[in-house]
Amino acid sequence: MKECTYKTHGVCSREIKYTLDDEGRIHDLKFRGGCDGNLKALGILCEGMDARKVASLLKGNTCGMKDTSCADQLAKAIEEAIG
Repeated sequence: MKECTYKTHGVCSREIKYTLDDEGRIHDLKFRGGCDGNLKALGILCEGMDARKVASLLKGNTCGMKDTSCADQLAKAIEEAIG
């Protein structure tokens, strides 16, 4: 198991924490700050999913007039963690 922490940029949430298991699946995804209900839902939806698949699905998602989103930041966090 690998515990991952990522400081977000350009979004309301400030930090993303999650665990990657030995098969590259996401567990215990938590955001600090941001839209509480939406980000809790994202954690539930991503639980046990392949991290590469999650990153490919969420990469490039935007929020309002921003060029990123919490979901896009998660994709960046995953890419940083798995290389």
